[in-house]
Amino acid sequence: MNQVHIIGGGLAGTEAAWQLAEAGVQVRLSEMRGSGDMTPAHQTDGLAELVCSNSFRSDDAEKNAVGLLHQEMRDLGSIIMSEGDAHRLPAGSALAVDRDHFSAGVTQRLSDHPNIEIVRERIDQLPESGLTIVATGPLTAMTLAESIGAATGEDSLAFFDAIAPIAYKDSIDMDIAWMQSRWDKVGPEGDGKDYINCPMNKAQYDAFIQGLLDGEKTDFKEWEKNTPYFEGCMPIEVMASRGPETLRFGPMKPVGLTNAHTGESAYAVVQLRQDNALGTLWNMVGFQTKLKYGAQAELLKTIPGLENAEFARMGGLHRNTFINAPKLLDTEMRLKKAPHIRFAGQITGCEGYVESAAVGLMVGRMVAAEIKGETFPYPPQTTAFGALLSHITGGADARDYQPMNVNFGLFPPFEQRVKKKERKEAYTARARADFAEWYRPLASKGLQPA
Repeated sequence: MNQVHIIGGGLAGTEAAWQLAEAGVQVRLSEMRGSGDMTPAHQTDGLAELVCSNSFRSDDAEKNAVGLLHQEMRDLGSIIMSEGDAHRLPAGSALAVDRDHFSAGVTQRLSDHPNIEIVRERIDQLPESGLTIVATGPLTAMTLAESIGAATGEDSLAFFDAIAPIAYKDSIDMDIAWMQSRWDKVGPEGDGKDYINCPMNKAQYDAFIQGLLDGEKTDFKEWEKNTPYFEGCMPIEVMASRGPETLRFGPMKPVGLTNAHTGESAYAVVQLRQDNALGTLWNMVGFQTKLKYGAQAELLKTIPGLENAEFARMGGLHRNTFINAPKLLDTEMRLKKAPHIRFAGQITGCEGYVESAAVGLMVGRMVAAEIKGETFPYPPQTTAFGALLSHITGGADARDYQPMNVNFGLFPPFEQRVKKKERKEAYTARARADFAEWYRPLASKGLQPA
């Protein structure tokens, strides 16, 4: 008999399944894609499919909170980080991956594991018994969402997550665009020229902003109205509506970039990042949009260098569901009203690929410890894991709970004053020391990676 039932084969569900299987626990992993059901945003039935960007964001463990989380996940034997590293692409100091090869790698390793049974099925109701992890992510099927609502007594919370367009590289005019990373920063797999940059002068930028404001937008269904956006994945037209200069200080900022053709700085810059290992597909950085396809194609081709661009995928919009975790879950991610059920991933209100996988990793470890009669020690809040989990399980205000990426604002402040320019390194140094001290006893309890 399967000891643990995991619902959802995304980043959190696959990571939790891997951690449990490696601990010797039998897992039934239910994934509805491949059973005849599909979400509005997924393209394949592969496990751990990356729906939006192909970037895991910064891989800098010395100065960045998400880079620190990357390292902690690697230390704990994360399959998501292992496959991400195996299929990484040039992206400066960021970790970007070939999304197809990454998903295929995760799918293959889980399929080959003797302790994992992958079942293509849709689960409509929360199980009444048995250890269960719900990791259905932001695209939870409505039937299951209704079951969760009934079990918690809470109305579902939702916001929109927008998808950026992807262009074919050979359709980009490199006589206008040029290759450069911001500040010429060289990452582990790059050479300081990891991004395609498309320059705009003031007149072009102003016209583009007006086009965003005037372009035809996606129509919302009645139940979708008044649903808030996540600030970290804001559609460009929504940013433009906040003021004409907003984008120029956001995804279109020109700082740290010099036009290789003219030697001058542009008024605004649109960046594209490599999306696959072949280097044939490039996604538009920070260009999530809810413009209709026709309006998108027309407007994007006004960007210098993209006049003749062909797009492998236009931008889109999908619904994102999450629970009020600080109110509904205990510190071990158990549903207070039904403690045999744990939640993991973006449905808990964490935001981002690695954050979702990290929560899945921790929940998998917690369940494995419970089965073994152990108590998994809660990671210190000074670590990336601890800061993220603390936010989800009580650090955030339940009255207005919103999704959150890992960031240094979730870490406890220092008791002594630290200079601002030294603060990031101080956070990561403290985190590494506390993580090492926390991690050391796990080996003696049999809770370390296999």
